[in-house]
Amino acid sequence: MNYKIAAFYRFVPVSAPKALREQLRATFSDTDLRGTLLIAGEGINGTMSGSPASIDRLVDLLAEKVGLERTEVKFSFSDEPPFKRLKFRIKSEIIAFRKAQVDPTQSGEYVQPQEWNALIADPEVLLLDTRNRYETDLGTFTGATAPGIDTFSDFVTYVQENLDPARHRKVAMFCTGGIRCEKASAFMLQEGFDEIYHLKGGILKYLEEIPEQSSQWQGECYLFDNRTSVGHADLQRHVPEPERKQHGRI
Repeated sequence: MNYKIAAFYRFVPVSAPKALREQLRATFSDTDLRGTLLIAGEGINGTMSGSPASIDRLVDLLAEKVGLERTEVKFSFSDEPPFKRLKFRIKSEIIAFRKAQVDPTQSGEYVQPQEWNALIADPEVLLLDTRNRYETDLGTFTGATAPGIDTFSDFVTYVQENLDPARHRKVAMFCTGGIRCEKASAFMLQEGFDEIYHLKGGILKYLEEIPEQSSQWQGECYLFDNRTSVGHADLQRHVPEPERKQHGRI
């Protein structure tokens, strides 16, 4: 079986998280869908795997219930099952950021993967990796600054102790799938930084859409599933022909 994997998030008010969880459980408990989906009042965040039919059914349901757009989902494929269990969890936040209160809907400016290389080539831009130390050790973009943090919440302390809005006028940040940058960029704007950009769809979308010969990525991208990490070849070689046509790769 070729497992289809969907990584996604959406910041959107969810008025009844428990009701959504129960509907998802009732719909998918007896299917081949696996992975974890977090539900909070601020939105949803998940990485799920299963047959293409199961994944498509999930995306369609989330589009109906919370407005998730298919173009916002990062799809990949695996010959081995990346998850063993199916979990729908209620959380206070879909991505924990405990040291500051921010409104993730007031985030920085999105940059599409096709425009990313030009942005980070600007010598005035501080390229900032918002991920944890064990992730940045495995791979990052050429020229990126890694904060050396152990948890995402530590990003707050790093910014307050090491960065200055007067000196760091342009900041381009990135993370695995984009969700951490929604809060990190919103926090930096609150702290008085003027120009904050973040990679739309994160590293996964960049690796999926940018040819390896044009890439500024070095190493592997750490994943929180049984695959451990992926690179350009992993995300592009498993995409079936219909998916490749849809994304313009043939």
